[in-house]
Amino acid sequence: MDISRSELEKRTPPHNIEAEQAVLGGLLFDWNAMADVVSSLRPERFYSIQNQIIYEALLKLYTKGIKADTISLVDELTKEGKIEQAGGPAYVASLTQMVPSAANIENYSNIVLDCATRRDLMKIATELREQAASQTGHDSSALLDMAEQKIFSLSERNETTKVKEMRDIIIEDIEIIEARFKSKSEFTGVPSGIITLDMMTSGFQNSELIIIGARPSIGKTALALSMMQHIALERKIPCGFFSLEMPYQSIGMRLLSMSSHVDMSRMRSGMLKTKDFQQIQDSAARWFNAPLYTVDTPNMRLLDLRAMARRMVVNHQVKIIFIDYIGLITTENSSAPVYEQVSEISKSLKALARELEIPIVALCQVARDAEGKEPNLAQLRGSGSIEQDADVVMFIDRERPKDDSTAVQDAKIILAKQRNGPTGNIDIMFIPAYSTFANKKKE
Repeated sequence: MDISRSELEKRTPPHNIEAEQAVLGGLLFDWNAMADVVSSLRPERFYSIQNQIIYEALLKLYTKGIKADTISLVDELTKEGKIEQAGGPAYVASLTQMVPSAANIENYSNIVLDCATRRDLMKIATELREQAASQTGHDSSALLDMAEQKIFSLSERNETTKVKEMRDIIIEDIEIIEARFKSKSEFTGVPSGIITLDMMTSGFQNSELIIIGARPSIGKTALALSMMQHIALERKIPCGFFSLEMPYQSIGMRLLSMSSHVDMSRMRSGMLKTKDFQQIQDSAARWFNAPLYTVDTPNMRLLDLRAMARRMVVNHQVKIIFIDYIGLITTENSSAPVYEQVSEISKSLKALARELEIPIVALCQVARDAEGKEPNLAQLRGSGSIEQDADVVMFIDRERPKDDSTAVQDAKIILAKQRNGPTGNIDIMFIPAYSTFANKKKE
């Protein structure tokens, strides 16, 4: 039998009052049980307003370090002027009779959370249905993005922190070490192609946030593209690239110039020799099926970037993501001070790297006072939180050319921070004709 839309809307949202009462009664029965539910259960997860108010009062007592029982709870509710909204003293006293012990309180809490999640899903579905039905609202692509954001926000809300026993940690670590021991790969992480850097880091490691800093036009993007060429083209490792500054075509041109060794200026002007064109075609054939996935949205919102990164990992099995660059990511709170926005971005990118279990390499500008000097951690532009959140921070240092010379230049990478390894300087070469970096040749 079909159910009409109006009948669906009249349905009572999912809830379980008995489970809510069992949670509250269990807490009054055994106050120590609060530690089992406080990290996951919030007052708004309760369906009953009475139960919400009572749980809020219990949280206040917990924060104050006061043991809750019927008397102290009624006293707290009375002080707040909410005793009648909570059902009165008689209802509060009846809660301890709802459950014989606190032994199953986590199970009761999970029932409350499950019902709350179902209500949230119904609310999201209703909002999306109304938006989809509106001819004056968002287009379909924006609606899909909105749906993904709302669902992810819901899943994030339900995440809880769990305590790990040492035995579990040791077992997992031994498995990781054993896999590395049996592996024939010389590096445990994703190799950048800069040999000395890879020896110092053993490649970019999963769950790490790596920052590459430099002044404008010193070569942040060139270094990132050089690394991506090695990762995606040479190693065939799926790689994602968020280019918030350059469009697709420019990225492709630079990669073709790097791999074909054809001067970028000749490619732009079209003044090519037959040999040049053949080298470009050969390079294009190599790149054609390379696992590099690019997004070139300028001023991309942080939420959109996170959502797109997840899709890259799920749909294309991406193993590393590059972002060019942090300063062009926008946050929801655009009116906040710059340092707060940058702090939010850096913390979010670190959390994203941990969630996706891949390295994330983000480019960052350094302050103007680093011009002509070796950059350092204090000069990362925007916020000190970048230095704090990053696992690896490196800077590019080379002289800014005084003319349009295409001569190969000496340069170096300053590995200024590595949470789990050594730091130091790495000598490399910059090749202006192809806008690429390369390993320094041994003399």
